[in-house]
Amino acid sequence: MNTSEATLSLWAIHVNSSPMSYLLNATETPSHAKPKACEQLNIATEVFLILGIVSLLENILVICAIVKNKNLHSPMYFFVCSLAVADMLVSVSNAWETIVIYLLTNRQLVVEDHFIRQMDNVFDSMICISVVASMCSLLAIAVDRYVTIFYALRYHNIMTVRRAALIIGGIWTFCTGCGIVFIIYSDNTSVIVCLVSMFFIMLALMASLYSHMFMLARSHVKRIAALPGYNSIHQRASMKAAVTLTILLGIFIVCWAPFFLHLILMISCPRNLYCMCFMSHFNMYLILIMCNSVIDPLIYAFRSQEMRKTLKEIICCYSLRNVFGMSRTNHHCAIDLPDISGLSWREAIVRFGERLPLIQNTARPRALPTLSKSLSPHPQSMSHHRGEQQS
Repeated sequence: MNTSEATLSLWAIHVNSSPMSYLLNATETPSHAKPKACEQLNIATEVFLILGIVSLLENILVICAIVKNKNLHSPMYFFVCSLAVADMLVSVSNAWETIVIYLLTNRQLVVEDHFIRQMDNVFDSMICISVVASMCSLLAIAVDRYVTIFYALRYHNIMTVRRAALIIGGIWTFCTGCGIVFIIYSDNTSVIVCLVSMFFIMLALMASLYSHMFMLARSHVKRIAALPGYNSIHQRASMKAAVTLTILLGIFIVCWAPFFLHLILMISCPRNLYCMCFMSHFNMYLILIMCNSVIDPLIYAFRSQEMRKTLKEIICCYSLRNVFGMSRTNHHCAIDLPDISGLSWREAIVRFGERLPLIQNTARPRALPTLSKSLSPHPQSMSHHRGEQQS
């Protein structure tokens, strides 16, 4: 990333020992001028890789669960799916960059300096796309919950699946445009200012929505309860979803706030000793960002019984296919699985253990006829052979 004297690379800060570190020469102070507490914080490459892989697997499971379960085919869960894709993007890009830095540091990958700058631009644009997509997806979920609670009787007319798809398409088109602009104007500090401003604007919008939502929710419930066709169960489910997404928003702020504070200090006081001490822990802020991608799927699973049930079925079905060699086209898995809704993981495993003999017996007959045909003579030839012996 081409930087001016007043700016730092978003991602190259934590690679001081790599060939990319020359990008920091404009703002790096001599090592003897730094106190020991401000030395660059180094985190093992394996930590980034493990978090990236765990986040990738978790978010893939979330997307598969939403696709598999028709009860989750609603606008809110489509927005959750968009958020999961954004989480995957930031984790995969961070893990991939860690691999590239490791190869460059150990001289296993030798490329020219301008190509390193281009790679850094790509990684910067990917984090820009992911953070904007995360913010927009969270904002879309907040609007969806707002409509669900305050316009419950007209929700299905207001928020249709088609409109949700158009919103998601618009979000990712906008995010891709932001990533392209980020690369084109990477040497301009105004790009970082716009990114930070967008972060605070999105937070202000979501905070106002949630504040209004929870302040007026109780009085709204009392008014709508008198109307015909009111469904208290649906209203409680909507409030539970709103609480879940408030937790998501809180985790997002906690995990991303240090990174954006780093960007603010990077622009406002790049040579100040205290600012540099804070910025020297950039690796930890990246770990927090990746932890956000790991925590989000856990929140979906623990707060949504339907999601939890579907995730259990996916994991257990996959395990059964591996153990018993059941083909992917075998639908017995979906038919013969016990009801595991409301059960803990340990109880679900015990329930599956009780059904294993039945599942094993239903899985075997599909392979036995082919084996018997290959080892035994044809039935007609056997009867003909018996007739010859009797004659």
